[in-house]
Parts: sequence; C-alpha cells; structure tokens
Amino acid sequence: MGSINGLVSPPGKRPLFSFGVISDVQYADIPDGHSFLGVPRYYRHSIHVLQRAVQKWNNHQNLNFVINFGDIVDGKCPPGQSLDAVKKVNNEFQKINGPVYHLIGNHCLYNLPRDKLLPLLKIQGLNGLAYYDFSPSPEYRIVVLDGYDISAIGWPQGHSKTLQALEFLEKKNPNSDKNSPSGLLGLDRRFVMFNGAVGREQLEWLDGTLQDATKLKQKVIVCCHLPLDVVASSQEALLWNYDEVMNVIHQYNCVKACLSGHDHKGGYSVDSHGVHHRSFEAALECPPDTDAYGHIDVYDDGLLLFGTDRIQSTEMCFNP
Repeated sequence: MGSINGLVSPPGKRPLFSFGVISDVQYADIPDGHSFLGVPRYYRHSIHVLQRAVQKWNNHQNLNFVINFGDIVDGKCPPGQSLDAVKKVNNEFQKINGPVYHLIGNHCLYNLPRDKLLPLLKIQGLNGLAYYDFSPSPEYRIVVLDGYDISAIGWPQGHSKTLQALEFLEKKNPNSDKNSPSGLLGLDRRFVMFNGAVGREQLEWLDGTLQDATKLKQKVIVCCHLPLDVVASSQEALLWNYDEVMNVIHQYNCVKACLSGHDHKGGYSVDSHGVHHRSFEAALECPPDTDAYGHIDVYDDGLLLFGTDRIQSTEMCFNP
C-alpha cells in the first residue's frame, strides 16, 4: 500500500514549488460496482485513498498546495445523500495543511447544482463559472479551466448554457441516450452528455491570461477535469472543443503542461508543440489497500510527478 513509483529527485536541485494531485475520488456510500465498460469501482474505499493521500501530503511538509481534479462524489450517490457526501469528502480535503484548489467534474454536477457546489468547494468563479488562475511562484502560473461551462448538467434546466449544450448534442449525437457514444466514430465519440465545452468568454479569458503570462515570462500549467489531447485520453473523455482550446494554447510558448482527470485509466503524451499532457488515474478504481495520488515537483525546466501505486510516475522535461 502506498508505494512510490520509480522517480528520484535530481540531486542538489530544489523545486520552485511542489503540489499534491488526486482525481476522481467519486465516493458514494454504496456497494462496489462497475463502469459501463465493466471496470470495477470501489465506491466506499475511495475515501480511504483520499485519507491516505492527505496523511502523505501532510507528512511531506514541503507541499505548497493540493489540486483535486474533480468528481469528488459519484453520480450513484443515493437520493438525498448528495450534500452529506460532498461535505464528508470535502472535510477530508480540509485536513490538508495548506490550500486546496478544486476543479468541478460531471459527477460533482450530477449531485449538486453549481450554486450549491462552488461555495462548498470555495471556488471563487464569477456568475457560477469555475475557471480561475493563480501564481504559486513568480516563474509560474496555474490556469484552471471549467470544462462544463457549456453543459447539459449543473446549470438550471432553462439556462442558456443548458439549452446551448442540448442543441449541440442534438446535432452531434443521434442516440436517444445522449450519454451513449454508440454509432459515433473516431473523435466524434466525445460528443456525449457526460462531457462539456469551454465557452466563448472563457476562451477569450484564457487567451488574455496566456498573453499576460507571456509578458511576465511565466510558464503555465493548464488544469481541466476533461482531457485536452487524444493520445493521453480515450476519445470518449475529451472536452467537446478541446481543439479550440489547444488552438489558443498553441499560439503561445508559455504553456508547458496540461493536467486532467475524467478518463480514469490515466495517460501521458507530448503533443506536436511540445506541450505535455497527463491525465491522472482514478482513486475510485483502486482495489482495497491500493492508492492513486501523487505530488509534482516543479522546476524551471520540467515537472516530476511522483505517483503512488496506480498513478505512474512521470518525468516531463520541457523543450529548451
């Protein structure tokens, strides 16, 4: 239990900062089950993965913050238990000795609407949106995207963003069950209801934020619950408009890595512009006494992800 995979810190070199990572805890007080692909899911055990992660992060003593990549509770939470389940998992996050930054995922939004969820997770978004940025050191900026900005879940039923998402799905997915990719081919398999898109205003904000980072000579790490690269993820898990987001990112040289959750199996790639993409393995899919969490040491020339058990350690060296 809790074995670190592989990597060794470079001798005599101190990171600029370090942060903990975990994704897809998806806790629910229900018996173990399976995904629609038949992968085992351990709903009650996942909170123990988080508890061990918190203990490890606190013992580390040099972590500056933790990022939770979304889906802290599962959509199968029994009716009426959603709020208590979110509070229960959030209480574990609050035991961390330092700031915690949350991303929202589809399972969060199955349980609570944005107006209840965001205040609980202390996400300071405007108008119910959950994108923001912060700078943990002068050399770096972390950019958090809201992948469910345009979505059929989380917004009120008649909200313009809900209607926009439903209209989009109607055009792109002929199935009566819009969560099904059945019959969709290739990259079109991402056009399902459990995914979403980054809206126009958020794209403009991202562009402005990357312009600002470039002026300040900052390197950028982009975080989104939904993956942004097809090699690091299955097609079914991609952001609807991942291509538009990457077109903005590729206009600049400042973005060095894109980190995500949602896909559960985990993945890693380096795209044609040298941007590293890492999607994290899910805490939910850890059998008893195994784990999926880690921490990242950030250097001027790269990132070192130290993974535990299911999370594969990953060295991400930047192009000169």
